[in-house]
Amino acid sequence: GAGRAPRDDRGEVKFLLNVNTPRALGRSLLADGHACRHAADVGLGRAPDETIVHEARAHGEVILTHDLDYGHLLAFSGHDTPSVVIFRLRYTQPSVLHRRLVESWQEIERALERGAIVSIEDAVLRIRPLPIVRGD
Repeated sequence: GAGRAPRDDRGEVKFLLNVNTPRALGRSLLADGHACRHAADVGLGRAPDETIVHEARAHGEVILTHDLDYGHLLAFSGHDTPSVVIFRLRYTQPSVLHRRLVESWQEIERALERGAIVSIEDAVLRIRPLPIVRGD
């Protein structure tokens, strides 16, 4: 629900990395002080997207992924959580993903707290608040 910012006890945002997202990105985020889990490390390596969404919602985490399906799944869920960051970049090395996330942070942090689908592309940053109501 509204107001449940995805933060840990220290006030840092918590992340759940989808299976297609490199663990090295998670290690960088941990080093930055964020709580971070990788889906494959918590028994969700072969879980359907819906299960990952449910897990992130239950734990107040932001999903990090390359999978466009999450945008569609969340857009029409009627929920305002979990937020998701979808990387749509030409270069997908963990260092590039980390840099783009950090560079975008000021712009996306509040949206992620409130519930949003964030798409980080090479030249564009898109933020779509959740929930998205059909007919909008």
